[in-house]
Amino acid sequence: MNDTFYVTPVSELEKLEDWNNPLAFQAAHHHENLNVSDTVEVEWRLRDRMKTVSVALVMCLHIGVDPPDVAKINPCSKLECWIGKNSFVAKKYDTHFVLYSDPFAMTPRRALESIAAELQRQYERWQSKARYKSSLDPTQEDIKKLCMTLRRNAREERILFHYNGHGVPRPTANGEIWVFNKNFTQYIPLSLYDLQKWMSSPSIFVFDCSHAAVILNLFVKFADQIDKELEETRRNLAQNFLPTLTHTPTQMTPQLPASSPLHDILLGACGENELLPMNPELPADLFTSCLTTPIKIALRWYVLQKNISRLNPNIDQDMIDKIPGTVTDRKSMLGELNWIFTAVTDTIAWNSLPKDIFQRLFRQDLLVASLFRNFLLAERIMRSYGCHVCSRPALPPMFEHRLWNAWDMALDLCLKQLPSVLKQTESGIREPVYEPSSFFADQLTAFSVWLSENSLLTSTIERENLKQPEQLPIVLQVLLSQSHRQRALDLLARFLDIGTWAVHLALSVGIFPYVLRLLQATSDDLRPYLVFIWAKILAVDRVHKKFIFNHII
Repeated sequence: MNDTFYVTPVSELEKLEDWNNPLAFQAAHHHENLNVSDTVEVEWRLRDRMKTVSVALVMCLHIGVDPPDVAKINPCSKLECWIGKNSFVAKKYDTHFVLYSDPFAMTPRRALESIAAELQRQYERWQSKARYKSSLDPTQEDIKKLCMTLRRNAREERILFHYNGHGVPRPTANGEIWVFNKNFTQYIPLSLYDLQKWMSSPSIFVFDCSHAAVILNLFVKFADQIDKELEETRRNLAQNFLPTLTHTPTQMTPQLPASSPLHDILLGACGENELLPMNPELPADLFTSCLTTPIKIALRWYVLQKNISRLNPNIDQDMIDKIPGTVTDRKSMLGELNWIFTAVTDTIAWNSLPKDIFQRLFRQDLLVASLFRNFLLAERIMRSYGCHVCSRPALPPMFEHRLWNAWDMALDLCLKQLPSVLKQTESGIREPVYEPSSFFADQLTAFSVWLSENSLLTSTIERENLKQPEQLPIVLQVLLSQSHRQRALDLLARFLDIGTWAVHLALSVGIFPYVLRLLQATSDDLRPYLVFIWAKILAVDRVHKKFIFNHII
């Protein structure tokens, strides 16, 4: 598989004595100590795979009334979940539909319901099977009931708490966010301490409000306090609750959180002293838009940048909203952009984060992984308007990673073709013809160059000091494509042939489920590559023999 291998001609072999025949598998990397164990777990394997099973959507908008501590500009941003001026929302009454050109022209309650329903649809794009509950302009008691109900149903799985605080004051220095009283005559503070107790762990929190970093900083303080209280409770329970003949310890003791609140995940829209952007050309919930509709907001932001769309400056927002296809169809224009975006953000994270953080945020939970990929976009976009997104665990800045240039190029080439594509759709063509992006082919070429320069290193020290290939996560994405699959498998096989270091690196990026699925591939052209790849994996990680047997037998 490595075109650099030298094969001795048969005519020359016949002239050699038996003892002088060349031996196979004599390169240095074939003689390294693999340190293989049949029982020891390797780092890449996820022991605590988790699922976000419940989502709380808390909308504190108080439509029509601005919070007292924010002086809004005129005009200012008003779109919430892309609902607002020039949008249409269908409301069903008995047997007919009424179309509103502006939900804010509806009653505040109906507008709020429309926004919450749309936010739920956006989240369902990332986790369709989760249990969703909305709380609209809630009271403290509403929040308590919502959180405790979701935790009771979720048990030890993760809950997401999404807080939109655009219609209430900023968080306080004492660690409080704001809700309402029953009559909407007062803003009522809600302690983060109480919120954490009601939500319990594991949880993920999204705070789309001004001064969001205040929440994250104080959240840690309260989490530490709650963690100490839980430890004290466990000690007391261990002393006071003794098992009997009819009751086991777990039946007698109260249910405690499965994990520490110190391990909860948080995403915030801006820094401690920063206000959310009010640009009327942007959504009011810009941070949420980045997290839930990344391709739409990425295109809008890209076009708004001065002189950034040099290939076609005549593109407007209406044209962007008409890009054909769906995000789930990789053969469509919109789906291809989403595919490239996933590869770019995944690769940036893998190259920038410690491996344990990457595994936790990008491989453990599908919804969390999607949110953090989109969070990288939020960092880039929000920063351009003076807001510095924040998170826990804290992440290094990634907004200047060079792969963003490849993403910008993909957007430029898409927008260049958009006018002709829209003409085709307007003429009734369901699947307009366009030139697919060369992004994945270019990245495979870059990976091939890396292999050419590094695959023949002979000493163990040389190979251990290798810099990991930047494009490795992209190879995973390419395995999903039939058009690039054979080339990707060839390059992957050559990479694994470097040795144990390469196998561990490929497993850490998440290659295992992809090549496991390909065992069912019927193409004869792919089987030699898969045999070679699996031989390399099993030489390092023999524990997974059972997975092969389950898929083959």
